[in-house]
Amino acid sequence: MSLSAELRAFYDRRQEQIPADIREIMNRAGRELAESGQADRALTVGAQAPGFRLPSAIGPTVALDTLLVEGPVVLTFYRGAWCPYCNIALRSLQQHHDAIAARGARLAAVSPQIPDESLSLTEKHQLAFHVLSDVGSDTAKQYGLAFDLPDDLAAVYDKLGFDLQRVNGGHARTLPLPATYVIDGSGTIRWAFVDTDYTKRAEPADILTALDELR
Repeated sequence: MSLSAELRAFYDRRQEQIPADIREIMNRAGRELAESGQADRALTVGAQAPGFRLPSAIGPTVALDTLLVEGPVVLTFYRGAWCPYCNIALRSLQQHHDAIAARGARLAAVSPQIPDESLSLTEKHQLAFHVLSDVGSDTAKQYGLAFDLPDDLAAVYDKLGFDLQRVNGGHARTLPLPATYVIDGSGTIRWAFVDTDYTKRAEPADILTALDELR
């Protein structure tokens, strides 16, 4: 099953479990984000990828420049361990990690959550790639991905127990759009996936194709 099909199947099951009033708030926030033009402001193919130095789930700080020394980088932004769609996407990336590495690329996943939350996620899914903490979303802002939740959706997330105030280190309202970039050795973005819909993610097969085209 493709990642897109797995995400869609989960979405369909999830919709049956969410009360109608909460669904409406989520759907309205999604429409407003799509209409805001946020995705159009995100970096895309041909742009120079902004550098970063971020703490990883296992402690050491990881810099983009250091990763690029060893070859291309697949950089993915996700919302956090509390997001089931993110968990599905990260598990899928783990399943394709060997294929990514075989193409000489390094994989790094970035979220606004604190390192302890990233560590729990890494251990839960046995992730073999870098899981980095962008507390405050400064890196996501540089890539044009950061946005603030509307009040009513933030209240829904609080009601659902996501506790973003804690897991995002005091930056509860700011999240990144789901995005994945393939960055070549010179730091240029050669392939990009950006979507305002958090139920959609880059297909691993498309990432592998993009890496093949770099060779």
